[in-house]
Amino acid sequence: MTAGRPPRVLIDATSVPADRGGVGRYVDGLLGALGKVTGSGIDLAVVSLRTDQERYARMLPGAEVIPAPAAVAHRPARLAWEQTGLPLLAQQVGAQVLHSPFYTCPLRAGCPVTVTLHDATFFTEPEHYDKSRRTFFRSAIKTSLRRASRVIVPSKATRDELIRLLDADPTRIDVAYHGVDHAAFHAPSDEEKARVRARLGLGSSSYVAFLGAKEPRKNVPNLIRGWARAVADRTDPPALVVAGGQGHDDDIDRAVAEVPAHLRLLRPGYLRYADLPGFLGGALVAAYPSYGEGFGLPILEAMACAAPVLTTPRLSLPEVGGDAVAYTSEDADQIATDLAALLDDEARRLALAKAGFDRAKEFAWESSAEVHIAAWSRVRA
Repeated sequence: MTAGRPPRVLIDATSVPADRGGVGRYVDGLLGALGKVTGSGIDLAVVSLRTDQERYARMLPGAEVIPAPAAVAHRPARLAWEQTGLPLLAQQVGAQVLHSPFYTCPLRAGCPVTVTLHDATFFTEPEHYDKSRRTFFRSAIKTSLRRASRVIVPSKATRDELIRLLDADPTRIDVAYHGVDHAAFHAPSDEEKARVRARLGLGSSSYVAFLGAKEPRKNVPNLIRGWARAVADRTDPPALVVAGGQGHDDDIDRAVAEVPAHLRLLRPGYLRYADLPGFLGGALVAAYPSYGEGFGLPILEAMACAAPVLTTPRLSLPEVGGDAVAYTSEDADQIATDLAALLDDEARRLALAKAGFDRAKEFAWESSAEVHIAAWSRVRA
């Protein structure tokens, strides 16, 4: 192989969840972009869950897409297979680089390995994880930093935290910002907004939107409390719609119990992918007062849907939002103050919606794919 020519890469997509959450959006976006930059000479093989094989075969017509054993749909079996079956598969397909997109990797892969570490919040925000999850991911991150030839992270903030907290080698870390699928996440039509309102039973009611996992780091309880304080005395108070996975934050139920009876809080769970532009772009405000993110894909997707965004200036979020979003703190009282100010200022909401929509255009999966290809090429060279 000549220097500079991209190697044959095996991408392990078996960690993608059925709900296409954060890691699913990342892997789908990356693979879709790699399929569009095949002129780079990249030689791809992908191993996926059987349920994703057809999807990735359509997305990557020039790649070899291999179904993993059915058992790897269950996490313990997948982690065991990653250490034994994945290295064997890498050898069988002639992989010169193996890319693991979600924290963990084989200890003995038989070829150079690159790993994506999505965030360092297991170290910076340990109180927001249960002990077993915190212990597992801390160990996985430390192991990948030792074992991987190169590490890919989605933000400078994540890179800097890994260097600061774990003395990671900065020369082996590549920053590849996530992109956004502008076909899937777009400024919605009035019809799209109306369809979502009808599905949610909102009628003509206005609403504040949250979309994401219900885990402690996302700060949903303080969002609920802040929203309730911001709108309780209004004549026509906007609803709060908390959509996304169920997660494991018990404090959410306690916050819900505190909501005054005359206010409307909806928890519809997962929304259809096709409904997300209408949901986000139809909101008065898309609120995401997280304690910290490795990237912040939900705010980028909301920006792409022309939603005014309210978030926090924690970790990577200012890298994504820049001056195109409004900022608040994680405190419920401050969320109430800043949310109320946005609700009262239509001109600012419209300005933020436009600024966010324009800024979202700067984030492309093709740019992320180019960083990945460069990392794989450096590893092989």
